[in-house]
Amino acid sequence: MIPLFYTGLMICCFLCLYRIGCGPSAPDRTVAIDILGIVVVGFCAILSLVTGKDFYLNIALAWALLSFIGTIALAKFLEGRNFDD
Repeated sequence: MIPLFYTGLMICCFLCLYRIGCGPSAPDRTVAIDILGIVVVGFCAILSLVTGKDFYLNIALAWALLSFIGTIALAKFLEGRNFDD
């Protein structure tokens, strides 16, 4: 059952990479980058379950926080506002 999760996440990863490369607009690419970050967090969570090592969850948490901050910064940039607004 775990390889099925890996396969599904890999398909999602490739679809996100396609959207990042061929997205019709910058907001579409931003959403794809955010979803790709969520997929990476999913990979880390499943890897933590399979191996039984908890430091993968720390990596997932750090990746989720950085992905969220990056998405907010990119959205503010695309809106034309400064980062301190």
